[in-house]
Amino acid sequence: MIIDFDTITPEKQESFKGGEKYATLRAYTDGTNKMIRFTLIPGASIGFHTHEGTCETIYILEGSGQVLENGLYTPITAGQCAYCPDGAGHSLINNSDENLEFFAMIAKQ
Repeated sequence: MIIDFDTITPEKQESFKGGEKYATLRAYTDGTNKMIRFTLIPGASIGFHTHEGTCETIYILEGSGQVLENGLYTPITAGQCAYCPDGAGHSLINNSDENLEFFAMIAKQ
């Protein structure tokens, strides 16, 4: 199966998961798992949230930002991946002057 995110209508979501500003996303789900291509504008974030029964893998396509997990902020940039296992919490922040583009895969455990 091929999923072409460029053909999926983008949705603008204000304060995604309680974060700052807004996220633009193109999402696909099979009813169990989700795949999402995100854009965070400068200063935007995905609010801190905990995964219950799911895990999330985030792959940075373009730009840079920081991940918050376990109370620590860790820089992340294009080509790097962040993983949040079931039961853990995290946030992603675009603290740069450019858009942060990333792909997220949320899988049921």
